[in-house]
Amino acid sequence: MEELRKSMLVALILAVTCSVAVAYDPLDPTGNITIKWDIQSWTPDGYVAMVAMNNYQQYRQIMAPGWTLGWSWAKKEVIWSIVGAQATEQGDCSKFKGGIPHCCKHTPSVVDLLPGVPYNQQIANCCRGGVISAYGQDPAGSLSAFQVSVGLAGTTNKTVKLPKNFTLMGPGLGYTCGPATIVPSTVYWSADHRRKTQALMTWTVTCTYSQQLASRYPTCCVSFSSFYNSTIVPCAKCACGCGAHKRMGGRGGKSHSDGCIMGDSKRALTPGVNTPKKDGAQLLQCTNHMCPIRVHWHVKLNYKDYWRAKIAVTNFNYRMNYTQWTLVAQHPNLNNVTEVFSFQYKPLLPYGNINDTGMFYGLKLYNDLLMEAGPFGNVQSEVLMRKDDRTFTFSQGWAFPRKIYFNGDECKMPPPDSYPYLPNSAPLVTPRSVITAASACLLVLLLVA
Repeated sequence: MEELRKSMLVALILAVTCSVAVAYDPLDPTGNITIKWDIQSWTPDGYVAMVAMNNYQQYRQIMAPGWTLGWSWAKKEVIWSIVGAQATEQGDCSKFKGGIPHCCKHTPSVVDLLPGVPYNQQIANCCRGGVISAYGQDPAGSLSAFQVSVGLAGTTNKTVKLPKNFTLMGPGLGYTCGPATIVPSTVYWSADHRRKTQALMTWTVTCTYSQQLASRYPTCCVSFSSFYNSTIVPCAKCACGCGAHKRMGGRGGKSHSDGCIMGDSKRALTPGVNTPKKDGAQLLQCTNHMCPIRVHWHVKLNYKDYWRAKIAVTNFNYRMNYTQWTLVAQHPNLNNVTEVFSFQYKPLLPYGNINDTGMFYGLKLYNDLLMEAGPFGNVQSEVLMRKDDRTFTFSQGWAFPRKIYFNGDECKMPPPDSYPYLPNSAPLVTPRSVITAASACLLVLLLVA
C-alpha cells in the first residue's frame, strides 16, 4: 500500500510538472494573454461589461484571421448586444417573444469586427480583424476590447456567476486558459486626472501558449554558413514533417490542398496560388525540410574589434504572408550589439542582467511584411557586434545562435556536430591572433621596403 501511494504521488508530481512545462517559454517566462472583464453598470436582468484582451507576450502576436474567444455560461445567460465584436452563432432564441438577443448559446464564440465597420458598432481598441500585436513590438496594438451586455444573469456582486471553460484560438490551437478569478476592481481616471472611478466588479482569465499544443511539428528551421568554411549547413531533412505533404506540379504529381509544389513549376505562377483557404491549409514549396519558414544565419565578416552576421528569413508558404513578424535569437554576443541594418532590434532581458537574447522585427512600411513564397518572399539584415576578448571565438560553432524563434515558435536547429568548423590548417581566430597576424604583415612590408 505504501509503495502504491508513493507511485501515485510521483505520477501526480510528474503530471503537474509536465502540464506547467508545456506552456512555459524560457525566453518569455511571464508572457501570457490576460482577459479582463470589468462590469461597468447593472441592468434590470444583468450587467454591461467591458472585456479587454491584453497580450503580454514579448514576441508572439495573434495574426489574421484573428482571435476567437469562447466560454460557457454558469447559468442561462444570454448576450443582448455586443459593441466592437460579434458572436459567430446566434443559437436558439425562440423562447424570446419581444427583443431577440444577439446570442442565446450556452457556449458562445466571439470574434473581433473587421476594420471599416460603422462607427456606432465600434469601441476603443476594437475592429482590427482580431489581430493583436506582440507587447514587445507594439505595446499600443497589443490590446483588443469589446463591450457586452449580458442578460438573465445576476444583478449584484453576490449573484453574478462567473463564466467558465474559457477557450482562446489565436487563430489556431495553442492557448490554454485558466479559470476566471475575481480581482480588485479596475480603477479609471478622468481625462483631467482629477477624478477616479472604478468598475463595479472585475475578474480576469489568464491564457498561456504551448507550441506543442499548436503544432505536432516545428513551423520553422535554421540553416548556417560562414566565411571561413565553404560548407552550407542546411535545415534538417523533414524538420517540419514530410508525411502530410504531397508533391504537386511534378511528373505524375497529384493535386492536394495540403501538398507542395516545385518552385519552378507552372503551378507556382498561376493566378490564385496565393489565395488562402478557409481551413488554413498550407501550400508549401517542395523542399527537403518542408518548413514554411527558414532562417539562415551567415557569419559574414571578421574585423579587429567587431564581427558581422547576416540574417535572412525566407517564406516557403504560397498562401501565407506574415505581417509584423518577429524573430528572436539567443546568442552570448548579443550583449554587445553595435548596429543592426534594415531591421529593428530590441534586447530581451527575461532574467535581469543576462543580456543574451534579442528580438528582430521589420521596419514599418518597409519590410515589416514578409510576402508569400516567391521572388519577394524573403527579408534580410545584418548585425554588427563588438568582440569580447574573454569569450569571442569562431571555434566549436560559438558564432552561431543557441536558439531561434520565428513569430513566437521555436525553430528546428541543425545538429551541433554539423556546424561549420574552422579549417584544420587555420589557427584559432581570436582578437589577439588577428593583431599578431597584422603585426607580422606590417613587419614584412617594412623589410621589403
